[in-house]
Amino acid sequence: MPAALDALRARLAELADLSLLGHLAFWDQRTMMPPDGGPDRADQVATLSRLHHERATADEVGGWLDALDAATADLDELDRDLIRLARRDYDRQKRVPGDLAAELAQASAAGQDIWEAARAADDYAKFAPALERNVELARAYADCFEGYAGPYDALLADYDYGLTAERIQEVFGALGSALPPLVSELSARPQQPPLEPPIAAQERAVAAVLRRFGVRDGSWRLDVSSHPFSTNIGQRDSRITTRYEDGQLESLLAAMHEFGHALYDRQIAPELARTSLGDGTSMSIHESQSKLWENHVGRHPAFARVLAQELTSAGFAADATAVHATLTAVRPSLIRVSADETTYPLHIVLRFELERALVEGTLSVADLPTAWNDGMQRLLGVAVPSDADGVLQDVHWSSGAFGYFPSYALGCMIAAQLWETLESELGAQDDALAAGDVVAIQGWLGEKVHRHGRRLDTEPIVESATGRGLDPAPFLRHLGSR
Repeated sequence: MPAALDALRARLAELADLSLLGHLAFWDQRTMMPPDGGPDRADQVATLSRLHHERATADEVGGWLDALDAATADLDELDRDLIRLARRDYDRQKRVPGDLAAELAQASAAGQDIWEAARAADDYAKFAPALERNVELARAYADCFEGYAGPYDALLADYDYGLTAERIQEVFGALGSALPPLVSELSARPQQPPLEPPIAAQERAVAAVLRRFGVRDGSWRLDVSSHPFSTNIGQRDSRITTRYEDGQLESLLAAMHEFGHALYDRQIAPELARTSLGDGTSMSIHESQSKLWENHVGRHPAFARVLAQELTSAGFAADATAVHATLTAVRPSLIRVSADETTYPLHIVLRFELERALVEGTLSVADLPTAWNDGMQRLLGVAVPSDADGVLQDVHWSSGAFGYFPSYALGCMIAAQLWETLESELGAQDDALAAGDVVAIQGWLGEKVHRHGRRLDTEPIVESATGRGLDPAPFLRHLGSR
């Protein structure tokens, strides 16, 4: 038995390394790679994916797991969790042919480059064939699995194991009924003109805020990408990006959002590294961490004082009242990543509806732009002037990430639920945030959420941290407090 466990641990470490090299390739593609390198990168990522799949689904892995399944009573709780998750991953990956795994990776890398060019040219027709291919591959992937109510549930399991489309629809139904009238009410109120800092001031303020959070050059990188993201290459190698637009504060919120993702990766218990447990448990929990830092720290009225200080130090005079008003204004808008926290979940409800329809075959790729534009009008009352500002604005479908979008709205809800519990246990954070002190927040999240890695799935970790399952009420209370 110890030999089987040692062999399994060695293989899991190897698989973790291959995955992290994939992260590095993705980071480079989105930040440093010259544009003409795209086709070669797609082939390289496909090779990495094929190697990972072959090593993950090799017969000897099944043999080790069988031996360990018969002797779990002799193992400690950590090793039992390690084996349980390794078994889940093995059984799931074993169902996917190696050629399909490689094709999915190749199409993902190629699709992202095609999307980049199509979005820049505002040319949906240029992107449509790549999207069609990704939809077909997603269906083929979903067909590898049994026991799901539909193909969308099979895809969702990769991002939020244990959640179903029906459960998400139940939760989103509460948001869909409560948010539109709230949006209508809040957006009709008189609003101050937004602050419009130049890019140079934004860059200096972003760097200064991240330094307050503990970001240091020795184990972090901050770069620019067309779509902000975070990826970890190791627990002490965190890569985050933001994007800058003249006269916007989005760059500050995006940087704090991506910091939340990176902090989660960095605070997973060290003994889980290079195992089946050493990652964030789900995309919804990951998004709850980024949304907590974006919404409950970045948009907190007390923290507006810190942001105003850093913008002023960067050469753009600002006061806390104006910063807070800009960051919390409710303005239905076109772009998801720039949306205010009240309208943001409605962007996700639309994407959930559309991608589920694409995968289930009730919506064609050709009809997607029209369905998108109709949905934006229905949910947000916004007319879409171009595909670049509409159906082409997000990178996810270009990479084949179907089932990912719900995590963004679920993350908003979970973040509010966690924040309520955090303040009930630690006390109100107003004074600490006014001083830019986030140490207690980082420590609480590390203890309640981060350290567990994948040992607890989405709803169990929410229940462990807050005492109850997914609940939209704290999020709606949070918005009402604005």
